[in-house]
Amino acid sequence: MQPLRIGFIGMGLMGVPMSLRLHRAGLSVSVWNRSPDKSEPLKEHGVRVCEHLHELISDSDILMTCVTDTGAVRAIVEGPGGIAEHGRDSQVLIDFSSIDPQATREMAEALKIKTGIRWIDAPVSGGVAGAEQGTLAIMAGGDAALIDSMRTVLKPLSQRVTHMGPTGSGQVTKICNQMIVSCNVLVMAEVMALAEKSGVDAKQIPEALKGGFADSIPLQLTGPRMAERDFDPVKWHVKTLLKDLDMANALAKDSASAVPMAGQAAELMRLHATQGSAERDPCTLIEMYSSKGEEA
Repeated sequence: MQPLRIGFIGMGLMGVPMSLRLHRAGLSVSVWNRSPDKSEPLKEHGVRVCEHLHELISDSDILMTCVTDTGAVRAIVEGPGGIAEHGRDSQVLIDFSSIDPQATREMAEALKIKTGIRWIDAPVSGGVAGAEQGTLAIMAGGDAALIDSMRTVLKPLSQRVTHMGPTGSGQVTKICNQMIVSCNVLVMAEVMALAEKSGVDAKQIPEALKGGFADSIPLQLTGPRMAERDFDPVKWHVKTLLKDLDMANALAKDSASAVPMAGQAAELMRLHATQGSAERDPCTLIEMYSSKGEEA
């Protein structure tokens, strides 16, 4: 039996290490990115890089997408030369992007009607480090049996795949995840700045809190970088957290849920983004609160 061929679309901060994990696990992987230069590093590792999207779609059994937002997914699925145009009913689409749940449901239904392709929304948490180490948490929406059939393919990427419910449920869960992460990282920035201004060595905060109720992976990964003003390389983007917080507030409005902390977090994140930090790492949030940031 011929091994399943994977076509991975989106060579961003997450897509590159995820594709490499799949390739190194011995799976047949081809990649494509809208900006071809971002695919170049994959060639050095022997990964096949497709020049055209339709070429990747035609030569794949499982399509994986990991792109910036809802519009980017829609362009890949419904745009000229995209999946709706060249896909076939034997394929499965696994979308790792963090996008709007309702748009996911609508695109999945339309794609199933037009091509027969089955859709799994499978956003991930764990950041670049999780992608590199294969320890991502995957929250999946879609048919349970279909998701179970994909677990072997997802194993090189993840420590856990959790079926959350029907299509769109994975995206709702990711929004919940991002509400916690975003509020957490904003409070971390306040904490680090407060510690510094109060004469405490902020560099020791993550170590001092390790294992306690205030500990978290973001604290251990991002806290030291805030204290050291170690902003490069970018591990994730302010604009990504803002996009997810905006989706959280839209979802809350649609479901008549109160999310006052996420609302405040979105405005603080937006303020930082509009001050030239949209493409920067969230560890730069400390600049909003510290005298060092004000002087810079």
